[in-house]
Amino acid sequence: MIPQTENFYAQWRSQTVAASCLRDEPFPAERLLQAIWQHQRLKRGELKAGDGKTVRVFHPGFASVEGGPDFCNAVLQIGDDTPRSGDVEIDLRASGWRAHGHDRNKNFQNVLLHVVWENEVQSPKSNAQSLPAVLPLKNVLDAPLAELSLSLENEPLRSLPENLRGKCSAPLRELDEAQLTELLRQAALVRFENKASAILVRAKNAGWEQALWENLFRALGYKHNVWPMQNLAETKSRFSTGANSAFELQSRLLGVSGLLPGELTRAQKSSDTYLRRAWDFWWRERDEFENCILPRAAWKFHGLRPANHPQRRLALASHWLADRNFISKIEAWAVGAGQASRLSLILSKKSETGATPVLQRENCAALLKILQPPTDEFWSWHWTFKSARMKKPQPLLGCARVTDLAVNVILPWLWARSVEGKNKNIRSEVERRFFAWPAAEDNSVLKLARQRLLGTSNARILKTAAAQQGLMQIVRDFCEHSNAVCENCRFPELVRAAKSTL
Repeated sequence: MIPQTENFYAQWRSQTVAASCLRDEPFPAERLLQAIWQHQRLKRGELKAGDGKTVRVFHPGFASVEGGPDFCNAVLQIGDDTPRSGDVEIDLRASGWRAHGHDRNKNFQNVLLHVVWENEVQSPKSNAQSLPAVLPLKNVLDAPLAELSLSLENEPLRSLPENLRGKCSAPLRELDEAQLTELLRQAALVRFENKASAILVRAKNAGWEQALWENLFRALGYKHNVWPMQNLAETKSRFSTGANSAFELQSRLLGVSGLLPGELTRAQKSSDTYLRRAWDFWWRERDEFENCILPRAAWKFHGLRPANHPQRRLALASHWLADRNFISKIEAWAVGAGQASRLSLILSKKSETGATPVLQRENCAALLKILQPPTDEFWSWHWTFKSARMKKPQPLLGCARVTDLAVNVILPWLWARSVEGKNKNIRSEVERRFFAWPAAEDNSVLKLARQRLLGTSNARILKTAAAQQGLMQIVRDFCEHSNAVCENCRFPELVRAAKSTL
């Protein structure tokens, strides 16, 4: 570190860190170890596991944003083994592996290396063969710990250092804004057409309406509960027949999904609550649907936001199903889109007035009006059966989810129908709507891809939902078929070639 003897702030900051080293609290903090690992502030040629095997780090992996191991997709070589891709977990002590329950957590099955501050003597009862290799860092830092603390303590873990970005990052930076926009647009169109093609295949077997319902249900399942939602949609003809209200559909859906309790407590039985009424309705019909009830184990609840709980999402779906004009409203919205788009061509000539963005917000609002049900007597006030009543009602669907449903389901469904029906006007209008749709909510895939490929954590660089979709398609086509060091990835080559053609 460069001496800063005349810098009062630097001296004060250094003394503060030094003082923290003298506390009785464990030091370093686990977060500092994570930063040291990410930036590889290590004597990289001297890394040895607890059993003496040499450890080579070709890539430290990417900081996790959704729980599980601290770093994912690292590329490591341990001893004479072939280099492998896997995960890395970081703890202060080796005993943390069992103390934190990692040995019982299936999310940690792919951990290749357990990075710790210092190793401990293994208990005779422990089975070393079931543990990942342990790498202690205490004696292999490339600078004093206090100095590393000063330089790394404010480094965001999810901000990739330049040397850890993808090999395509440099050639992508050589593209001007128009070229990058066009590259993402073309990738987005591939993703859009792939979604539409999958919908078309299903529609030929099950009909257009069923294909739409299945994809809407899948979208409500997010990434954790796609398949149980798909299973429910496939049995729609059974549980929707004869239901006379959204409440009856909710009771059946919650029952068939396995999300209603098998038995009520004495207190629940004696109270006139939503759960009691839903359970009573379902109990009378349970035998009729017994062969299509899902096991509760089919659902994943860990890591879900309260608003995304399957119970609440099924309540939303029941309102859609209860509206017999639901699909015709979406079709009418698509026809209206054509008129709105023709108007947008006129307004776009006056883009300085902001008229076109206003029009897009109006289009989003029009679809939200179709998808957002009226206030629900129970679910507008509760996240789940067990949650307390909220002070203010919360909508069953927000604007961010409308965008996800539009770009991933509704617009591809409408586009596939227009292609199959050879309606060029609707097809071009749907495409126009897709490419103009405002950006969706950010997610972990986009956050990592922006840093790894575009070299920025700024979400605003992707101004439309289509740009986001294009980046995710690039990740699927290339990043997911390579590893953290971009081995055998041809995307950098494609970008260089595209520079002269875009």
